[in-house]
Amino acid sequence: MSGTRRLREEVRRYLDEKKTANTVEIFDHLNSRFRWGATMNQVGNILAKDIRFDKIGHTRGQFRGSVYTVCVWGLSDTVNPIVIP
Repeated sequence: MSGTRRLREEVRRYLDEKKTANTVEIFDHLNSRFRWGATMNQVGNILAKDIRFDKIGHTRGQFRGSVYTVCVWGLSDTVNPIVIP
């Protein structure tokens, strides 16, 4: 199984609750939620490679004292749950 399963599920819950969030907000949420946290590379890979998440756009703002352009993410509308009869 995936080594980031708990992180992925927490990102899904967070986006389900907030609807949209940028990468820095998701990163901060994961690191406050879990004792071991996550690296920014892990968060970027989770968001980019999991089909449950869609990149909605970009936002430019001040994060951690510098101005960055970061991606805004939301839940994908096209993901259908697997139904087992």
